[in-house]
Amino acid sequence: MHDAAEGVSMLRDGMILLGSGLAFVLLFRKLGLGATLGFLVAGAVVGPHLLGLVGDAESKMGIAELGITLLLFVVGLELNPTRLWRMKQEIFGLGLIQVVACGLAITAVVWGIAGFSVPAAFALGLPLALSSTAQVLPMLQSSGRMRTPFGERAFSILLFQDLSIVPLITIVAAMSRNPADANGPPGWLLAVYTVIAVAGLILAGRFLLRPLFRLIGNLGEREMFVFAALFTVIASAAIMEYLGLSTALGAFIAGVMLADSPYRHELEADVEPFRSILLGLFFLAVGMMLNLHAIAERPLFVAGMALALIATKTLVITLIGLAFRMTWRSALALGLLLSQGGEFGFVLFAQAQSGFLVAPEAASLFGAIITVSMATTPFLMGATRRFREEPVAKNQARAGPQADGANAIIVGYGRFGQTVGQMLLAQNIPVTLIDTDIEMIDIAGEFGAKVYYGDGTRIDLLRQAGAAEAELILFCIDGDQIEPDTLEGVHEAFPNAALYVRAYDRRALVKLKKSSAVYVVREVLESAVKMARTAMRDLGIAGADIDRAEDSYRSRDKERLRIQIEAGDIRAARTMVAEQQPWGNDPR
Repeated sequence: MHDAAEGVSMLRDGMILLGSGLAFVLLFRKLGLGATLGFLVAGAVVGPHLLGLVGDAESKMGIAELGITLLLFVVGLELNPTRLWRMKQEIFGLGLIQVVACGLAITAVVWGIAGFSVPAAFALGLPLALSSTAQVLPMLQSSGRMRTPFGERAFSILLFQDLSIVPLITIVAAMSRNPADANGPPGWLLAVYTVIAVAGLILAGRFLLRPLFRLIGNLGEREMFVFAALFTVIASAAIMEYLGLSTALGAFIAGVMLADSPYRHELEADVEPFRSILLGLFFLAVGMMLNLHAIAERPLFVAGMALALIATKTLVITLIGLAFRMTWRSALALGLLLSQGGEFGFVLFAQAQSGFLVAPEAASLFGAIITVSMATTPFLMGATRRFREEPVAKNQARAGPQADGANAIIVGYGRFGQTVGQMLLAQNIPVTLIDTDIEMIDIAGEFGAKVYYGDGTRIDLLRQAGAAEAELILFCIDGDQIEPDTLEGVHEAFPNAALYVRAYDRRALVKLKKSSAVYVVREVLESAVKMARTAMRDLGIAGADIDRAEDSYRSRDKERLRIQIEAGDIRAARTMVAEQQPWGNDPR
Protein backbone atom coordinates (compact mmCIF):
# COMPACT_ATOMS: atom_id res chain seq x y z
CA MET A 1 0.00 0.00 0.00
CA HIS A 2 2.86 2.32 0.88
CA ASP A 3 4.58 1.60 -2.45
CA ALA A 4 1.36 2.35 -4.34
CA ALA A 5 0.96 5.67 -2.51
CA GLU A 6 4.59 6.53 -3.26
CA GLY A 7 4.05 5.73 -6.95
CA VAL A 8 0.97 7.98 -7.07
CA SER A 9 2.96 10.75 -5.35
CA MET A 10 5.72 10.49 -7.96
CA LEU A 11 3.21 10.65 -10.80
CA ARG A 12 1.48 13.62 -9.17
CA ASP A 13 4.80 15.44 -8.68
CA GLY A 14 5.80 14.68 -12.25
CA MET A 15 2.49 16.00 -13.57
CA ILE A 16 2.78 19.23 -11.56
CA LEU A 17 6.44 19.81 -12.49
CA LEU A 18 5.99 19.13 -16.18
CA GLY A 19 2.73 21.08 -16.37
CA SER A 20 4.12 24.13 -14.58
CA GLY A 21 7.34 23.94 -16.59
CA LEU A 22 5.36 23.82 -19.84
CA ALA A 23 3.17 26.78 -18.85
CA PHE A 24 6.00 29.03 -17.65
CA VAL A 25 8.33 28.20 -20.55
CA LEU A 26 5.60 29.04 -23.06
CA LEU A 27 4.95 32.31 -21.24
CA PHE A 28 8.63 33.24 -20.95
CA ARG A 29 9.30 32.30 -24.58
CA LYS A 30 6.44 34.58 -25.57
CA LEU A 31 8.02 37.38 -23.53
CA GLY A 32 11.44 36.68 -25.09
CA LEU A 33 13.03 35.66 -21.78
CA GLY A 34 14.07 32.10 -22.69
CA ALA A 35 13.22 28.61 -21.46
CA THR A 36 15.85 28.43 -18.71
CA LEU A 37 14.34 31.30 -16.75
CA GLY A 38 10.88 29.80 -17.23
CA PHE A 39 11.94 26.50 -15.66
CA LEU A 40 13.60 28.28 -12.72
CA VAL A 41 10.53 30.39 -11.96
CA ALA A 42 8.20 27.39 -12.37
CA GLY A 43 10.24 25.40 -9.86
CA ALA A 44 10.25 28.31 -7.40
CA VAL A 45 6.45 28.77 -7.69
CA VAL A 46 5.43 25.11 -7.15
CA GLY A 47 8.32 24.38 -4.75
CA PRO A 48 8.23 24.14 -0.97
CA HIS A 49 9.05 27.81 -0.38
CA LEU A 50 5.99 29.25 -2.19
CA LEU A 51 2.95 27.11 -3.09
CA GLY A 52 4.38 23.89 -1.65
CA LEU A 53 2.79 21.71 -4.35
CA VAL A 54 5.98 19.64 -4.81
CA GLY A 55 8.65 18.82 -2.23
CA ASP A 56 11.87 16.83 -1.83
CA ALA A 57 13.88 18.88 -4.30
CA GLU A 58 17.13 17.14 -3.31
CA SER A 59 16.00 13.71 -4.55
CA LYS A 60 14.74 15.19 -7.81
CA MET A 61 18.04 17.02 -8.22
CA GLY A 62 19.87 13.67 -8.16
CA ILE A 63 17.91 12.49 -11.22
CA ALA A 64 17.91 15.87 -12.92
CA GLU A 65 21.72 16.17 -12.72
CA LEU A 66 21.78 13.61 -15.53
CA GLY A 67 20.71 16.57 -17.68
CA ILE A 68 24.00 18.33 -16.91
CA THR A 69 25.85 15.10 -17.70
CA LEU A 70 24.11 14.81 -21.07
CA LEU A 71 24.73 18.50 -21.77
CA LEU A 72 28.47 17.93 -21.28
CA PHE A 73 28.27 14.92 -23.61
CA VAL A 74 26.67 17.09 -26.32
CA VAL A 75 29.33 19.79 -25.75
CA GLY A 76 31.98 17.10 -26.26
CA LEU A 77 30.30 15.98 -29.49
CA GLU A 78 30.59 19.55 -30.80
CA LEU A 79 34.38 19.52 -30.39
CA ASN A 80 35.34 18.42 -33.86
CA PRO A 81 39.17 18.54 -33.91
CA THR A 82 39.23 20.50 -37.18
CA ARG A 83 36.92 23.19 -35.85
CA LEU A 84 38.78 23.29 -32.54
CA TRP A 85 42.07 23.89 -34.32
CA ARG A 86 40.61 26.64 -36.49
CA MET A 87 39.16 28.43 -33.44
CA LYS A 88 42.05 27.67 -31.06
CA GLN A 89 43.03 31.32 -30.56
CA GLU A 90 39.50 32.41 -29.66
CA ILE A 91 38.76 29.34 -27.48
CA PHE A 92 42.01 29.04 -25.55
CA GLY A 93 42.96 32.72 -25.72
CA LEU A 94 39.80 34.80 -25.53
CA GLY A 95 37.92 32.15 -23.51
CA LEU A 96 40.70 31.55 -20.98
CA ILE A 97 41.30 35.27 -20.39
CA GLN A 98 37.55 35.86 -19.95
CA VAL A 99 37.08 33.12 -17.34
CA VAL A 100 40.19 34.07 -15.34
CA ALA A 101 39.69 37.86 -15.49
CA CYS A 102 35.95 37.76 -14.77
CA GLY A 103 36.41 35.13 -12.06
CA LEU A 104 39.01 37.19 -10.20
CA ALA A 105 37.13 40.48 -10.65
CA ILE A 106 33.83 39.06 -9.39
CA THR A 107 35.57 37.28 -6.51
CA ALA A 108 37.00 40.65 -5.45
CA VAL A 109 33.51 42.22 -5.68
CA VAL A 110 31.94 39.43 -3.59
CA TRP A 111 34.72 39.64 -1.00
CA GLY A 112 34.61 43.43 -0.84
CA ILE A 113 30.83 43.98 -0.83
CA ALA A 114 29.43 40.88 0.89
CA GLY A 115 32.24 40.34 3.38
CA PHE A 116 32.68 36.60 2.78
CA SER A 117 35.91 34.80 3.61
CA VAL A 118 38.42 34.40 0.79
CA PRO A 119 37.60 30.69 0.14
CA ALA A 120 33.86 31.45 0.18
CA ALA A 121 34.37 34.45 -2.12
CA PHE A 122 36.25 32.22 -4.57
CA ALA A 123 33.55 29.52 -4.34
CA LEU A 124 30.89 32.14 -5.19
CA GLY A 125 32.87 34.42 -7.53
CA LEU A 126 34.43 31.88 -9.87
CA PRO A 127 31.08 30.27 -10.87
CA LEU A 128 29.66 33.72 -11.64
CA ALA A 129 32.33 34.15 -14.35
CA LEU A 130 30.39 31.58 -16.41
CA SER A 131 27.54 32.70 -18.68
CA SER A 132 24.38 30.87 -19.70
CA THR A 133 25.01 28.67 -22.74
CA ALA A 134 21.35 27.60 -22.64
CA GLN A 135 20.26 31.25 -22.98
CA VAL A 136 22.92 32.81 -25.22
CA LEU A 137 23.13 30.22 -28.02
CA PRO A 138 19.39 30.39 -28.87
CA MET A 139 19.68 34.20 -28.95
CA LEU A 140 22.58 33.98 -31.42
CA GLN A 141 20.73 31.46 -33.59
CA SER A 142 17.47 33.41 -33.66
CA SER A 143 19.31 36.60 -34.65
CA GLY A 144 21.21 34.82 -37.44
CA ARG A 145 24.63 35.67 -35.95
CA MET A 146 25.77 32.17 -35.04
CA ARG A 147 28.08 31.84 -38.06
CA THR A 148 29.37 35.42 -38.05
CA PRO A 149 32.76 36.40 -36.57
CA PHE A 150 30.90 37.94 -33.60
CA GLY A 151 28.89 34.75 -33.08
CA GLU A 152 31.96 32.54 -33.31
CA ARG A 153 33.75 34.61 -30.66
CA ALA A 154 30.76 34.39 -28.33
CA PHE A 155 30.57 30.64 -28.99
CA SER A 156 34.30 30.28 -28.32
CA ILE A 157 33.96 31.91 -24.92
CA LEU A 158 30.93 29.78 -24.04
CA LEU A 159 32.78 26.68 -25.19
CA PHE A 160 35.79 27.43 -23.00
CA GLN A 161 33.44 28.17 -20.11
CA ASP A 162 31.94 24.71 -20.56
CA LEU A 163 35.44 23.23 -20.66
CA SER A 164 36.39 25.11 -17.49
CA ILE A 165 33.57 23.54 -15.47
CA VAL A 166 35.66 20.51 -14.58
CA PRO A 167 38.66 22.56 -13.32
CA LEU A 168 36.30 24.83 -11.37
CA ILE A 169 34.61 21.82 -9.76
CA THR A 170 38.08 20.55 -8.81
CA ILE A 171 39.05 23.95 -7.33
CA VAL A 172 35.86 24.13 -5.23
CA ALA A 173 36.35 20.52 -4.08
CA ALA A 174 39.97 21.28 -3.11
CA MET A 175 38.79 24.11 -0.83
CA SER A 176 36.17 21.88 0.82
CA ARG A 177 35.81 21.92 4.60
CA ASN A 178 33.68 18.77 4.63
CA PRO A 179 35.30 16.05 6.80
CA ALA A 180 33.94 13.40 4.44
CA ASP A 181 35.84 15.03 1.60
CA ALA A 182 38.97 15.24 3.77
CA ASN A 183 38.97 11.46 4.10
CA GLY A 184 39.16 11.09 0.35
CA PRO A 185 42.32 10.54 -1.68
CA PRO A 186 44.94 13.34 -1.80
CA GLY A 187 45.00 15.76 -4.69
CA TRP A 188 48.02 14.22 -6.45
CA LEU A 189 46.30 10.82 -6.47
CA LEU A 190 43.13 12.38 -7.93
CA ALA A 191 45.30 13.89 -10.67
CA VAL A 192 46.74 10.44 -11.45
CA TYR A 193 43.23 8.96 -11.43
CA THR A 194 42.10 11.67 -13.83
CA VAL A 195 44.90 11.02 -16.34
CA ILE A 196 44.36 7.25 -16.20
CA ALA A 197 40.59 7.57 -16.52
CA VAL A 198 40.77 9.99 -19.47
CA ALA A 199 43.32 7.80 -21.27
CA GLY A 200 41.20 4.72 -20.59
CA LEU A 201 38.03 6.36 -21.90
CA ILE A 202 39.80 7.51 -25.08
CA LEU A 203 41.11 3.99 -25.71
CA ALA A 204 37.67 2.54 -25.01
CA GLY A 205 36.17 4.96 -27.49
CA ARG A 206 38.64 4.02 -30.18
CA PHE A 207 38.63 0.24 -29.78
CA LEU A 208 35.23 -0.53 -28.21
CA LEU A 209 32.67 2.18 -28.90
CA ARG A 210 33.34 2.81 -32.58
CA PRO A 211 33.13 -0.89 -33.47
CA LEU A 212 29.95 -1.10 -31.35
CA PHE A 213 28.28 1.76 -33.21
CA ARG A 214 29.44 0.34 -36.51
CA LEU A 215 27.75 -2.98 -35.65
CA ILE A 216 24.53 -1.23 -34.62
CA GLY A 217 24.62 0.87 -37.80
CA ASN A 218 24.89 -2.27 -39.92
CA LEU A 219 21.89 -3.75 -38.11
CA GLY A 220 19.88 -0.59 -38.81
CA GLU A 221 18.24 -0.58 -35.37
CA ARG A 222 17.70 3.04 -34.35
CA GLU A 223 16.45 2.06 -30.88
CA MET A 224 19.77 0.34 -30.21
CA PHE A 225 21.55 3.58 -31.10
CA VAL A 226 19.59 5.36 -28.35
CA PHE A 227 20.44 2.60 -25.86
CA ALA A 228 24.11 2.64 -26.83
CA ALA A 229 24.32 6.44 -26.62
CA LEU A 230 22.79 6.53 -23.12
CA PHE A 231 24.97 3.60 -22.04
CA THR A 232 28.08 5.45 -23.25
CA VAL A 233 27.22 8.59 -21.27
CA ILE A 234 26.14 6.87 -18.07
CA ALA A 235 28.93 4.29 -18.08
CA SER A 236 31.66 6.91 -18.54
CA ALA A 237 30.10 9.12 -15.83
CA ALA A 238 29.78 6.12 -13.48
CA ILE A 239 33.45 5.19 -13.94
CA MET A 240 34.51 8.72 -13.03
CA GLU A 241 32.19 8.77 -10.01
CA TYR A 242 33.65 5.46 -8.80
CA LEU A 243 37.13 7.00 -8.94
CA GLY A 244 35.92 10.05 -7.01
CA LEU A 245 36.17 12.31 -10.05
CA SER A 246 33.69 14.55 -11.84
CA THR A 247 30.89 12.75 -13.68
CA ALA A 248 30.76 15.80 -15.97
CA LEU A 249 34.34 15.09 -17.04
CA GLY A 250 33.42 11.49 -17.91
CA ALA A 251 30.47 12.53 -20.06
CA PHE A 252 32.54 15.24 -21.73
CA ILE A 253 35.34 12.80 -22.66
CA ALA A 254 32.71 10.37 -24.00
CA GLY A 255 31.47 13.11 -26.32
CA VAL A 256 34.94 14.19 -27.43
CA MET A 257 36.02 10.66 -28.35
CA LEU A 258 32.99 10.37 -30.66
CA ALA A 259 33.11 13.94 -32.02
CA ASP A 260 35.02 12.98 -35.15
CA SER A 261 33.08 9.78 -35.83
CA PRO A 262 30.47 9.39 -38.60
CA TYR A 263 27.84 8.80 -35.89
CA ARG A 264 28.07 12.25 -34.31
CA HIS A 265 24.87 13.76 -35.71
CA GLU A 266 22.85 10.59 -35.08
CA LEU A 267 24.07 10.42 -31.47
CA GLU A 268 23.38 14.10 -30.89
CA ALA A 269 19.87 13.79 -32.31
CA ASP A 270 19.15 10.68 -30.20
CA VAL A 271 20.45 12.19 -26.95
CA GLU A 272 18.90 15.65 -27.49
CA PRO A 273 15.35 14.80 -26.25
CA PHE A 274 16.70 13.23 -23.04
CA ARG A 275 19.10 16.13 -22.53
CA SER A 276 16.35 18.71 -22.98
CA ILE A 277 13.94 16.97 -20.61
CA LEU A 278 16.49 16.28 -17.89
CA LEU A 279 18.03 19.75 -18.19
CA GLY A 280 14.55 21.21 -17.79
CA LEU A 281 14.03 19.06 -14.68
CA PHE A 282 17.40 20.26 -13.38
CA PHE A 283 16.35 23.90 -13.62
CA LEU A 284 12.97 23.05 -12.07
CA ALA A 285 14.77 21.41 -9.14
CA VAL A 286 17.09 24.41 -8.79
CA GLY A 287 14.06 26.71 -8.71
CA MET A 288 12.50 24.52 -6.00
CA MET A 289 15.65 24.79 -3.90
CA LEU A 290 15.74 28.61 -4.03
CA ASN A 291 14.99 29.84 -0.51
CA LEU A 292 12.51 32.57 -1.36
CA HIS A 293 12.15 33.60 2.27
CA ALA A 294 15.87 34.32 2.54
CA ILE A 295 15.69 36.25 -0.71
CA ALA A 296 12.64 38.23 0.46
CA GLU A 297 14.54 39.24 3.58
CA ARG A 298 17.40 40.75 1.51
CA PRO A 299 15.92 41.93 -1.82
CA LEU A 300 18.25 44.92 -2.06
CA PHE A 301 21.29 42.67 -1.66
CA VAL A 302 20.09 40.40 -4.48
CA ALA A 303 19.31 43.33 -6.79
CA GLY A 304 22.57 45.12 -5.95
CA MET A 305 24.77 42.07 -6.43
CA ALA A 306 22.99 41.22 -9.72
CA LEU A 307 23.69 44.77 -10.92
CA ALA A 308 27.34 44.52 -9.77
CA LEU A 309 27.69 41.15 -11.56
CA ILE A 310 26.31 42.52 -14.84
CA ALA A 311 28.39 45.70 -14.68
CA THR A 312 31.62 43.85 -13.80
CA LYS A 313 31.29 41.20 -16.52
CA THR A 314 30.24 43.74 -19.15
CA LEU A 315 33.23 45.96 -18.36
CA VAL A 316 35.79 43.14 -18.25
CA ILE A 317 34.54 41.37 -21.40
CA THR A 318 34.32 44.67 -23.31
CA LEU A 319 37.94 45.46 -22.43
CA ILE A 320 39.01 41.94 -23.46
CA GLY A 321 37.15 42.34 -26.76
CA LEU A 322 38.95 45.62 -27.43
CA ALA A 323 42.27 43.92 -26.66
CA PHE A 324 41.37 41.32 -29.33
CA ARG A 325 40.85 44.13 -31.88
CA MET A 326 37.07 44.14 -31.90
CA THR A 327 35.31 47.44 -32.54
CA TRP A 328 34.03 49.06 -29.37
CA ARG A 329 30.43 48.46 -30.44
CA SER A 330 31.01 44.74 -31.02
CA ALA A 331 33.03 44.45 -27.81
CA LEU A 332 30.23 46.09 -25.84
CA ALA A 333 27.65 43.81 -27.48
CA LEU A 334 29.75 40.79 -26.50
CA GLY A 335 30.02 42.06 -22.92
CA LEU A 336 26.27 42.61 -22.60
CA LEU A 337 25.45 39.27 -24.24
CA LEU A 338 27.61 37.35 -21.75
CA SER A 339 26.93 39.53 -18.70
CA GLN A 340 24.59 37.10 -16.93
CA GLY A 341 25.41 34.20 -14.64
CA GLY A 342 25.03 30.69 -16.02
CA GLU A 343 23.31 27.41 -15.27
CA PHE A 344 26.53 25.73 -14.13
CA GLY A 345 26.75 28.28 -11.33
CA PHE A 346 23.97 26.36 -9.59
CA VAL A 347 26.02 23.16 -9.83
CA LEU A 348 29.10 24.84 -8.35
CA PHE A 349 27.09 26.55 -5.61
CA ALA A 350 25.68 23.16 -4.60
CA GLN A 351 29.24 21.80 -4.49
CA ALA A 352 30.37 24.75 -2.36
CA GLN A 353 27.44 24.19 -0.02
CA SER A 354 28.19 20.45 0.38
CA GLY A 355 31.83 21.39 1.06
CA PHE A 356 30.75 23.71 3.92
CA LEU A 357 32.24 26.73 2.12
CA VAL A 358 28.93 28.65 2.05
CA ALA A 359 25.68 28.37 3.99
CA PRO A 360 22.49 27.17 2.24
CA GLU A 361 21.03 30.69 2.56
CA ALA A 362 24.02 32.16 0.72
CA ALA A 363 23.70 29.53 -2.04
CA SER A 364 20.02 30.49 -2.44
CA LEU A 365 20.83 34.21 -2.51
CA PHE A 366 23.48 33.81 -5.19
CA GLY A 367 21.25 31.43 -7.14
CA ALA A 368 18.67 34.23 -7.16
CA ILE A 369 21.37 36.66 -8.32
CA ILE A 370 22.06 34.40 -11.33
CA THR A 371 18.32 34.19 -12.05
CA VAL A 372 17.89 37.98 -11.93
CA SER A 373 20.94 38.51 -14.17
CA MET A 374 19.58 36.04 -16.72
CA ALA A 375 16.26 37.88 -16.77
CA THR A 376 17.98 41.18 -17.65
CA THR A 377 19.92 39.96 -20.71
CA PRO A 378 17.09 40.08 -23.29
CA PHE A 379 16.09 43.55 -22.07
CA LEU A 380 19.69 44.83 -22.14
CA MET A 381 20.24 43.53 -25.67
CA GLY A 382 16.97 45.05 -26.85
CA ALA A 383 17.48 48.41 -25.14
CA THR A 384 21.02 48.89 -26.51
CA ARG A 385 20.45 47.58 -30.04
CA ARG A 386 20.54 50.96 -31.83
CA PHE A 387 23.45 52.12 -29.71
CA ARG A 388 25.48 48.96 -30.51
CA GLU A 389 24.80 48.81 -34.25
CA GLU A 390 27.60 49.93 -36.53
CA PRO A 391 26.68 53.26 -38.20
CA VAL A 392 26.02 53.19 -41.93
CA ALA A 393 27.64 55.93 -43.98
CA LYS A 394 25.53 57.89 -46.43
CA ASN A 395 25.15 56.27 -49.86
CA GLN A 396 26.58 53.07 -48.43
CA ALA A 397 24.51 49.91 -48.29
CA ARG A 398 24.78 47.67 -45.28
CA ALA A 399 26.54 44.38 -46.05
CA GLY A 400 24.25 41.39 -46.30
CA PRO A 401 24.58 38.25 -44.22
CA GLN A 402 27.49 35.97 -45.01
CA ALA A 403 27.11 32.18 -45.05
CA ASP A 404 29.96 30.54 -43.17
CA GLY A 405 28.66 27.02 -42.65
CA ALA A 406 27.40 24.17 -44.79
CA ASN A 407 25.50 25.77 -47.66
CA ALA A 408 24.11 22.38 -48.70
CA ILE A 409 23.16 19.16 -46.92
CA ILE A 410 23.16 16.06 -49.13
CA VAL A 411 21.11 13.16 -47.77
CA GLY A 412 22.25 9.95 -49.43
CA TYR A 413 25.81 9.60 -50.68
CA GLY A 414 25.49 6.73 -53.12
CA ARG A 415 26.20 6.84 -56.85
CA PHE A 416 23.78 9.74 -57.36
CA GLY A 417 24.70 11.76 -54.28
CA GLN A 418 28.42 11.37 -54.92
CA THR A 419 28.13 13.07 -58.30
CA VAL A 420 26.08 15.93 -56.87
CA GLY A 421 28.38 16.32 -53.87
CA GLN A 422 31.64 16.20 -55.81
CA MET A 423 30.43 18.84 -58.27
CA LEU A 424 29.41 21.18 -55.44
CA LEU A 425 32.67 20.58 -53.60
CA ALA A 426 34.61 21.30 -56.80
CA GLN A 427 33.19 24.84 -56.59
CA ASN A 428 34.27 25.12 -52.91
CA ILE A 429 30.66 24.99 -51.72
CA PRO A 430 30.61 23.67 -48.11
CA VAL A 431 28.59 20.45 -48.00
CA THR A 432 27.43 18.18 -45.16
CA LEU A 433 26.96 14.55 -46.23
CA ILE A 434 24.61 12.09 -44.50
CA ASP A 435 23.99 8.40 -45.18
CA THR A 436 23.07 5.16 -43.39
CA ASP A 437 25.26 2.75 -45.36
CA ILE A 438 28.19 1.94 -43.05
CA GLU A 439 30.24 0.23 -45.76
CA MET A 440 29.81 3.19 -48.10
CA ILE A 441 30.77 5.60 -45.29
CA ASP A 442 33.99 3.66 -44.70
CA ILE A 443 34.86 3.61 -48.42
CA ALA A 444 34.13 7.34 -48.76
CA GLY A 445 36.41 7.96 -45.78
CA GLU A 446 39.26 6.20 -47.60
CA PHE A 447 38.88 8.78 -50.38
CA GLY A 448 38.84 11.70 -47.94
CA ALA A 449 35.08 12.35 -47.87
CA LYS A 450 33.51 12.86 -44.43
CA VAL A 451 30.06 11.24 -44.39
CA TYR A 452 27.96 11.26 -41.21
CA TYR A 453 25.80 8.33 -40.22
CA GLY A 454 22.09 8.97 -39.72
CA ASP A 455 18.58 9.04 -41.15
CA GLY A 456 18.56 12.32 -43.05
CA THR A 457 14.76 12.42 -43.25
CA ARG A 458 14.56 13.06 -39.48
CA ILE A 459 13.94 16.68 -38.54
CA ASP A 460 16.00 16.47 -35.35
CA LEU A 461 19.03 15.01 -37.14
CA LEU A 462 18.82 17.59 -39.92
CA ARG A 463 18.72 20.31 -37.28
CA GLN A 464 21.84 18.87 -35.63
CA ALA A 465 23.53 18.83 -39.04
CA GLY A 466 22.92 22.58 -39.49
CA ALA A 467 19.81 22.58 -41.68
CA ALA A 468 18.55 25.77 -40.03
CA GLU A 469 21.49 27.64 -41.60
CA ALA A 470 21.72 25.71 -44.90
CA GLU A 471 20.51 27.09 -48.22
CA LEU A 472 19.89 23.71 -49.85
CA ILE A 473 18.83 20.26 -48.68
CA LEU A 474 19.27 17.68 -51.44
CA PHE A 475 17.61 14.29 -50.97
CA CYS A 476 19.64 11.91 -53.14
CA ILE A 477 18.32 8.70 -51.55
CA ASP A 478 17.97 5.57 -53.65
CA GLY A 479 14.51 4.08 -54.13
CA ASP A 480 11.06 5.52 -53.51
CA GLN A 481 11.68 6.59 -49.89
CA ILE A 482 10.70 10.27 -49.84
CA GLU A 483 7.07 11.07 -49.09
CA PRO A 484 5.35 14.46 -49.58
CA ASP A 485 4.57 14.60 -45.84
CA THR A 486 8.29 14.23 -45.10
CA LEU A 487 9.11 17.17 -47.35
CA GLU A 488 6.32 19.25 -45.80
CA GLY A 489 7.77 18.64 -42.34
CA VAL A 490 11.29 19.53 -43.48
CA HIS A 491 10.07 22.66 -45.26
CA GLU A 492 8.10 23.77 -42.20
CA ALA A 493 11.11 23.22 -39.92
CA PHE A 494 13.64 24.85 -42.29
CA PRO A 495 11.74 27.30 -44.52
CA ASN A 496 14.93 29.03 -45.72
CA ALA A 497 16.37 25.87 -47.28
CA ALA A 498 15.38 24.93 -50.83
CA LEU A 499 14.52 21.23 -51.16
CA TYR A 500 15.86 19.16 -54.08
CA VAL A 501 14.70 15.56 -54.51
CA ARG A 502 15.88 12.59 -56.55
CA ALA A 503 12.75 10.70 -57.71
CA TYR A 504 12.95 6.98 -58.38
CA ASP A 505 10.53 6.86 -61.32
CA ARG A 506 7.55 8.55 -62.93
CA ARG A 507 5.20 7.48 -60.13
CA ALA A 508 7.45 9.13 -57.55
CA LEU A 509 7.68 12.24 -59.71
CA VAL A 510 3.88 12.53 -59.91
CA LYS A 511 3.60 11.95 -56.17
CA LEU A 512 6.16 14.64 -55.28
CA LYS A 513 5.34 17.25 -57.91
CA LYS A 514 2.94 19.16 -55.64
CA SER A 515 5.22 18.91 -52.60
CA SER A 516 7.43 21.63 -51.10
CA ALA A 517 10.39 20.58 -53.25
CA VAL A 518 11.59 23.26 -55.66
CA TYR A 519 13.28 20.72 -57.92
CA VAL A 520 12.48 17.03 -58.50
CA VAL A 521 14.37 14.95 -61.06
CA ARG A 522 13.95 11.38 -62.30
CA GLU A 523 17.20 9.60 -61.57
CA VAL A 524 17.58 7.83 -64.96
CA LEU A 525 15.97 10.32 -67.36
CA GLU A 526 19.05 12.19 -68.52
CA SER A 527 21.26 9.10 -68.77
CA ALA A 528 18.55 7.30 -70.79
CA VAL A 529 18.18 10.26 -73.16
CA LYS A 530 21.95 10.40 -73.59
CA MET A 531 22.12 6.66 -74.41
CA ALA A 532 19.30 7.04 -76.97
CA ARG A 533 21.11 9.96 -78.63
CA THR A 534 24.35 7.96 -78.82
CA ALA A 535 22.53 4.94 -80.22
CA MET A 536 20.87 7.03 -82.96
CA ARG A 537 24.17 8.69 -83.81
CA ASP A 538 25.89 5.31 -84.18
CA LEU A 539 23.06 4.18 -86.46
CA GLY A 540 23.79 7.06 -88.83
CA ILE A 541 20.88 9.36 -87.89
CA ALA A 542 21.61 13.01 -88.64
CA GLY A 543 22.27 15.33 -85.71
CA ALA A 544 19.29 17.57 -86.53
CA ASP A 545 16.97 14.55 -86.57
CA ILE A 546 18.37 13.41 -83.22
CA ASP A 547 17.68 16.85 -81.73
CA ARG A 548 14.12 16.81 -83.12
CA ALA A 549 13.55 13.32 -81.66
CA GLU A 550 14.74 14.48 -78.25
CA ASP A 551 12.66 17.67 -78.34
CA SER A 552 9.58 15.70 -79.41
CA TYR A 553 10.07 13.18 -76.62
CA ARG A 554 10.62 15.86 -73.96
CA SER A 555 7.59 17.93 -75.00
CA ARG A 556 5.30 14.89 -75.07
CA ASP A 557 6.73 13.63 -71.79
CA LYS A 558 6.20 17.04 -70.15
CA GLU A 559 2.60 17.20 -71.36
CA ARG A 560 1.89 13.63 -70.19
CA LEU A 561 3.38 14.48 -66.79
CA ARG A 562 1.17 17.58 -66.51
CA ILE A 563 -1.97 15.52 -67.24
CA GLN A 564 -0.94 12.78 -64.81
CA ILE A 565 -0.26 15.28 -62.01
CA GLU A 566 -3.64 16.96 -62.52
CA ALA A 567 -5.40 13.59 -62.58
CA GLY A 568 -3.29 12.13 -59.79
CA ASP A 569 -3.14 8.94 -61.81
CA ILE A 570 -0.12 7.42 -63.56
CA ARG A 571 -2.46 5.77 -66.10
CA ALA A 572 -3.68 9.08 -67.44
CA ALA A 573 -2.62 10.07 -71.01
CA ARG A 574 -1.83 6.49 -71.99
CA THR A 575 -2.85 7.26 -75.61
CA MET A 576 0.01 9.75 -75.88
CA VAL A 577 2.48 6.90 -75.34
CA ALA A 578 0.79 4.76 -78.00
CA GLU A 579 0.76 7.63 -80.50
CA GLN A 580 4.49 8.05 -80.07
CA GLN A 581 5.27 4.38 -80.88
CA PRO A 582 5.76 3.21 -84.51
CA TRP A 583 3.16 0.48 -84.02
CA GLY A 584 0.47 3.04 -83.14
CA ASN A 585 -2.38 1.55 -81.12
CA ASP A 586 -1.38 -2.07 -81.71
CA PRO A 587 -1.83 -3.79 -78.31
CA ARG A 588 1.32 -5.75 -78.93
